[in-house]
Amino acid sequence: MARAGRRPGPGSTSDDVLAAARSLFAERGYRGTTLRAIAAAAGVTPAMIHHFFGSKQRVFLAAIRMPIDPTAVLSGLLDGPREDFAEALVRTFVAVWRSDATGPGLRGMLRSAVADEEQAAAVRAFAGAIVLPRTAAALGVPIERVEAALSILIGQAVTRAIIGIEPLASMSDDDVVALFAPAVAVVLGLRARDPA
Repeated sequence: MARAGRRPGPGSTSDDVLAAARSLFAERGYRGTTLRAIAAAAGVTPAMIHHFFGSKQRVFLAAIRMPIDPTAVLSGLLDGPREDFAEALVRTFVAVWRSDATGPGLRGMLRSAVADEEQAAAVRAFAGAIVLPRTAAALGVPIERVEAALSILIGQAVTRAIIGIEPLASMSDDDVVALFAPAVAVVLGLRARDPA
């Protein structure tokens, strides 16, 4: 059993928890990883993880350095009119990548996922267990359509925010939304709202 209190020696308990979490999420997937297993691997109590992070989802988001909670964002979008979903999704995706508060973290998370298989496996596990199935179920579309829409959005983000290919990199957010929202709507099998 893990001892209560601060551990002696160098390092941070929260860093140890995040390292253990990254490894376990990559090895076992999101659903197969428990807070107890993370605690055991990090040499702490589950109560300490609750103290630092509050929930498994928050541990995961911190472990992959995700600056936003995609499930919370998606919940808000999925509550809106179905015909507005594709445009709202693209607009939100573009905004969080452009934001000074969330953009740097998202770029760092994506770079890490591309360079580190453990990080990539953790992101895949979360997307495959939570984000993609919830979105597909809420929209009533096959999960492959949601995966295709996500690939469009990530491709746009890489091209625009990481590589900086022109003219996409300097386009206004409204122009990017106008360009990509119809494609996302088609891939999702949704009818896009007619432009006013």
